[in-house]
Amino acid sequence: MGKAMAGVYIRRLKKGDAAALLDLRRRNRAFFEPFEPVRAEREFTEAGIRDMLDQDELHWERGSGYSFGIFLRDADRLVGRVNLSNVVRGAWESCTVGYYMDQDENGRGRMTEALGQAVSFAFGEAGLHRVQAAVMPRNLASIRVIEKNGFKYEGLAEYYLKINGVWEHHRIYSVTREHLVHST
Repeated sequence: MGKAMAGVYIRRLKKGDAAALLDLRRRNRAFFEPFEPVRAEREFTEAGIRDMLDQDELHWERGSGYSFGIFLRDADRLVGRVNLSNVVRGAWESCTVGYYMDQDENGRGRMTEALGQAVSFAFGEAGLHRVQAAVMPRNLASIRVIEKNGFKYEGLAEYYLKINGVWEHHRIYSVTREHLVHST
């Protein structure tokens, strides 16, 4: 799934990844907090992580979402996640994308590479036509990741998502099969 640039690969998480995912979430809790919805304490427990992985499995089975772990190629270590969520079929054939990367791995092109692999999966195996991203205007690093993957800016959605307890404006971006074909 995608060419190697920053040395990461994505794959579907398994139950055996629960401890690594819990460690990633706990170590980066304060770092992720300004960019995520308020999380229940349970989400930072073994039981909460198992529940999350069970939900991911159900989404895969239904074709309504595809969650991946992001792993370093050389160390085979979990360093982030990328999720294709809210899959809608029919005339829309689209999904939304969300992601996060371990604070210690930021700025190395890893998220850009992982997102590219997820988009390739969306247009390939998942058979989707469009992937949409919503990014807070102040999250410049995430905007760079999106733009490097060919996403086009569509506009500002005011009070779009409740992040860290506050309704935040988000810049809406998307990439379609046509965008990728016309950019090559």
